[in-house]
Amino acid sequence: MDFTLDDTQTEIAALAAKVLGAVDDPWRALADAGLLALALPPDLEGDGLGVAEIAQVLTEVGRAAAPVPAYAALALGVLPVETLGTPHQRAQLLPPVAAGEALLTAALHEASAPLAAEPATTARAADGRWLLDGVKTAVPYASEATRILTPVTTPHGTAVYLVDPHADGVTLVRTPTSAGTPEYTVRLAGVAVEETDLLFDRGAVAALHRFALAGALATGDGLLAGALALTVKHVGERAQFGRPLATFQAVAGQIADVYVAARTVHLAVTSAVWRLAAGLDADAELDIAAYWFAVEAPKALATCHHLHGGVGVDETYPLHRYSSAVKDLGRALGGAAHRLGRLGERVAG
Repeated sequence: MDFTLDDTQTEIAALAAKVLGAVDDPWRALADAGLLALALPPDLEGDGLGVAEIAQVLTEVGRAAAPVPAYAALALGVLPVETLGTPHQRAQLLPPVAAGEALLTAALHEASAPLAAEPATTARAADGRWLLDGVKTAVPYASEATRILTPVTTPHGTAVYLVDPHADGVTLVRTPTSAGTPEYTVRLAGVAVEETDLLFDRGAVAALHRFALAGALATGDGLLAGALALTVKHVGERAQFGRPLATFQAVAGQIADVYVAARTVHLAVTSAVWRLAAGLDADAELDIAAYWFAVEAPKALATCHHLHGGVGVDETYPLHRYSSAVKDLGRALGGAAHRLGRLGERVAG
């Protein structure tokens, strides 16, 4: 199988890299360059592209460790709404995100249940509407979003509702993150939603999880590549005993370990995203890539910090942005133990 980028994806990656490296307001620049509108349909002035192209944007966001809400807005919002939403939902929610004027996000996790396939959060019928009850954890940009894609369990199975984070019955509690980005616990107590707030697809929760995994992994692929490039530059320029650090065998061995981890993550992520974009079953590939990232990325970043010495812990130096983002992404994937458990279930099943 050929996992190389096509011309469109290569151009998108190059444009995203250029935009992120040249401006003080990268989010506005991404919008102005049309990179937030890639997945919108042509009738909404988008490009009609999909997860493979969005993955290129997210990878470049990770490579630059840019402090923008691209993962939440694109992977947790635009892709699932464009794929699962009604024409009215798409027309109402997507253009403001593409213009950089609004955000979408998703509530994937519950207490002790990352990426819950059968949510404890419930939807019950009352007076012609549905009332949602439950607690969601680690919801990125919940307060800043116009809608939170919220998986629930109904009497008829699972579903995803579009919840206004400022509706009656919604309580938002800010929780800490490694990178300092906004994240919240969201409590739902009889939150009223209409049928028009439902994403109409029987497999909506599973589809949302696939987009979330693909987006997190694409971002993580970029983070590892960016941290590796930063470290290679440092050990090539920093000298000890009159020689560049890179010429010492111990340093070369450690940077090689980081390279192997980064390239393996890249291959696993590219394979998973390619299958998802092609409409093939990508669940196994997503699980494998998620486990490998959750296990290897933190160790690779620790090595990068070690090779930087004291510079690596200086807050004015960019490496901490990469390691902090990797920690947060690891949580978004559920952690290494959870990912290993998912693989074990797959083998046992």
